[in-house]
Amino acid sequence: MPGERAEMLRGVTNRLDELEIVMKGTEDHRTRILVAVAKNLLEWRVQVRKMKSVYETMNMFSIDVTSKCLVAECWCPVIYIPHIQEAMLEAQRESQTAIPSVLTRIETMETPPTLNITNKFTTGFQAIVDAYGVGNYGEVNPMPFTCVTFPFIFSVMFGDAGHGLIMALFGLWMVLKERGLQRKDWGEIWDMFFGGRYIILMMGLFSIYSGFIYNDVFSKSMNIFGSQWKAPDLPENSTVFYPQMTLDPQNETYEDSLPYPFGIDPIWQVSTNKILFLNTYKMKTSVILGVIQMMFGVMLSIINHIHFKRYSNIFLEFIPQVIFLAGIFGYMDFMIFWKWFLYDSTNSGCAPSILITLINMFLFKSGTDTDPCYLSVPLYEGQTLVQTILIVVVVICIPWMLVIKPFWLRHLYNRARGPQIIYNTGVHDSSQSIEMTTNRSEFNNVEINEIKVTIDEPGNSKSPPGAATGGGGGHGGHGGDGEFDFGDTFIHQAIHTIEYCLGSISHTASYLRLWALSLAHSQLSEVLWNMVYIMGYTGELSLIYIFFA
Repeated sequence: MPGERAEMLRGVTNRLDELEIVMKGTEDHRTRILVAVAKNLLEWRVQVRKMKSVYETMNMFSIDVTSKCLVAECWCPVIYIPHIQEAMLEAQRESQTAIPSVLTRIETMETPPTLNITNKFTTGFQAIVDAYGVGNYGEVNPMPFTCVTFPFIFSVMFGDAGHGLIMALFGLWMVLKERGLQRKDWGEIWDMFFGGRYIILMMGLFSIYSGFIYNDVFSKSMNIFGSQWKAPDLPENSTVFYPQMTLDPQNETYEDSLPYPFGIDPIWQVSTNKILFLNTYKMKTSVILGVIQMMFGVMLSIINHIHFKRYSNIFLEFIPQVIFLAGIFGYMDFMIFWKWFLYDSTNSGCAPSILITLINMFLFKSGTDTDPCYLSVPLYEGQTLVQTILIVVVVICIPWMLVIKPFWLRHLYNRARGPQIIYNTGVHDSSQSIEMTTNRSEFNNVEINEIKVTIDEPGNSKSPPGAATGGGGGHGGHGGDGEFDFGDTFIHQAIHTIEYCLGSISHTASYLRLWALSLAHSQLSEVLWNMVYIMGYTGELSLIYIFFA
């Protein structure tokens, strides 16, 4: 019995050894296969994705049973048609098929989708424009103008040459190293920064320019051309870092010569009335820039009106919009410039308030008073008459935009329908007459057809239906097929009119954030300099040590 047990034990041991050898060989074989697969895994993944994309695209095709082929209908830019034909020929040569692919252009009245062709530089700016809405086919694309206005408006808020230099260098680094950085997967935030690398570069360059205008480099000013002010004698208790002086052009501290050649005089950096001066300067500049940009946006809409041949929109929307914007806020900018030219340091204390003058303008107040320093003293002769005329014209522009266009569209619809014929197939009494508005002598010669009218300008049959114009030209509910609904058109026009009138006011006030953020940025930079660098600086410490501490 012990011999049998020993024999069985040896057999089990041999089988275990064989299984271990098989398992080890299997593991080695699996390792070799996985190592070989790992070398081609990326390539296979790309091939699978390509095949999946091909099959997914082919599923969108329709099957032509008679011709035994697949037919696909899609939109493509006209300039890309030669490239598509070349790609189809290349695919035919590589597949070695005798049946060529055919590309046929289809004539349709459907409105094509909007495609704005971009490159590496303009992609980010186009994404900003598309975030607010994609324009209809054929409308002017504001992206080229945004490439300049967006970084410039940012620089007005972020006007610091030092901080702008850091931003520009960061953007330039991403632009120069874009091929290597494109392969980096550092998260969603990095992808956002890298996608906007050209925007960051432009914002940095414009911030450097605005920083020189503000004469602000890390909250400090540069004395490049020499100050136009005489430095007063400092009191004995003053320090190097905190000189106290109030700049007044009426005293002997002002040089009677030309102004500072470029930007802000560096002496304002150490003046006690610096905030008062820069507040007024930046606030008025922000409003002026805002009104100019809004007016430019309205001016772009006339390109759309002319392109779509909707000339009535020029008289029914564009002109009243321009008058409304210029009559209120354009006049406000005029008063700002006129006040700058009319008042100097000798009579600036009696300068009228622009805000009070604008309020009196809406209240139809004359603004005159016996007090020579009254806040609403007239800026020029006949100011009350001019302001009254402007208010009356601005008020007229509101019903001009609201009422006239719906009635004009209804007139076009009725004219397009032509003469109306009342025809009854029932039995008529011999004494009953058939009423019809037609000049034809015989009723049987009149052909009755169902008419679908697309409300557009006369002679605009070539324009695709549904194509809208910019600057409100597409509103009004008259761009599609079907019957004309006057109520729906009037409601759309009312919404558009209210949006434009209230938007003009809110947008103008919104541009004051340029002033607010510029003031906040400069003050925070100055606090950082005075409270961290200067107060923490001693003879044994360096600025680098303070920065890293």
